[in-house]
Amino acid sequence: MIYATRGLLEVLCEFAEDAEPNSVTATLATTAAGNLDGDVDDASPETPVFTDFYLPQTGESITAVFGMDLSTPSAQTQGRFVSHPDGNPEISIEDDLHATVFVAVPPWTPENVAVYDRWSNREELVVVDAEPPEAEI
Repeated sequence: MIYATRGLLEVLCEFAEDAEPNSVTATLATTAAGNLDGDVDDASPETPVFTDFYLPQTGESITAVFGMDLSTPSAQTQGRFVSHPDGNPEISIEDDLHATVFVAVPPWTPENVAVYDRWSNREELVVVDAEPPEAEI
């Protein structure tokens, strides 16, 4: 099972709808279920829950100059979100295969998001009504 917050999926679907007819992609990071506020279903405290995203456009001009991706945290992200405006919910060869890939199709709602592992096997998605802790700068 793959866990994700409802808020994360709703925001990613909004980005996908705004980008249509183009696709959108974002890297995704997790937070341990025990660190979330709200209902985490039956997840144990150490279960990773997808909570945060990083859009590749952030820091793009700096990336072009210095060759570094400053849009993602220094720790690796655990997943990727991609939208398929053509309506195909299957993972495609063009999708960057992270350990977990979320694929959204129209209509852009969390119910129309499928999750796959790096070998293109579909996984069960559990949507939780929880929020990550406030980030400090």
